[in-house]
Amino acid sequence: MAVVTEILSYDFMQRALIAALLTGLTAPAIGMYLVQRRLSLLGDGIGHIALTGVAVGLITNTQPLITAVIVSILGAVTIELLRMYGRTSGDVALALLFYGGIAGGVMLTNLAGGSAATLNSYLFGSITTVSAGDLAVVGALAVVVLVLAVGLSPQLFAVCQDEDHARVSGVPVRAYAMLIAVLAAVTVTVSMRTVGLLLVSALMVVPVATAQQVTRSFRGTFALAMAIGTLAAIAGVFGSYEISTQPGPTIVIIALALFLVVAPLGGLARRLRRRRRSGTAPPGSAPPGPPVPAAPGGAA
Repeated sequence: MAVVTEILSYDFMQRALIAALLTGLTAPAIGMYLVQRRLSLLGDGIGHIALTGVAVGLITNTQPLITAVIVSILGAVTIELLRMYGRTSGDVALALLFYGGIAGGVMLTNLAGGSAATLNSYLFGSITTVSAGDLAVVGALAVVVLVLAVGLSPQLFAVCQDEDHARVSGVPVRAYAMLIAVLAAVTVTVSMRTVGLLLVSALMVVPVATAQQVTRSFRGTFALAMAIGTLAAIAGVFGSYEISTQPGPTIVIIALALFLVVAPLGGLARRLRRRRRSGTAPPGSAPPGPPVPAAPGGAA
């Protein structure tokens, strides 16, 4: 308790904890849709592009967070357009932006007179240096992301689960696919001061993968992933203060540790459920079929 009181007595740690809370909520919320669409590495690609945005901010003396948001959104839209209309597959489009983003970021940072330490603070996060201005921008963007991710969850789930069925049902698939990409870009920039551009994808994917081990419905996985992301982010900030490590890698290591703890429990629960079903099935009845994904709000 004394350690918690000591940490909360510092203004920079209060801002760091608020930033961690916002990141822990937003990253898994958007990561849920990326995992459903099998685009888990999209966050990595956008993170590389965001580095170019940071460098643009440095070279133009503009707040890097703002320029990173703009460049990331442009990059995410480009990826979606290449997937929709180009002859380039999703992984090739991501690779092109991986290399272009990191090369452009390093080159422009050098031209702006930035050092390796400048790059590292964005690549691996620097949550304890978050200013009040940064926190205001991050908070506003996080609220927008959460409102859209939760409020439009039925439509976004339909697009992620089966694009053809959603299109036949009258859902504007391309518009919602583009919205997911834009929200992912905003989330990456929201999280870059917390876990860094190279690690942000881990906080988007790992909590979702952990939640999927023990939940069976979309809503359950969504809520549990956000809880796990928040727990990892807050615990990472406290842990990094205690053991004098960088918060970003500490947060990701805690998220991975939670996955390693939960995954065996999920496997055991699934075996028990199968055994219970096989033991209670009436003689001559057909074996149970594969689980059917439940719609948002549906029962497990």
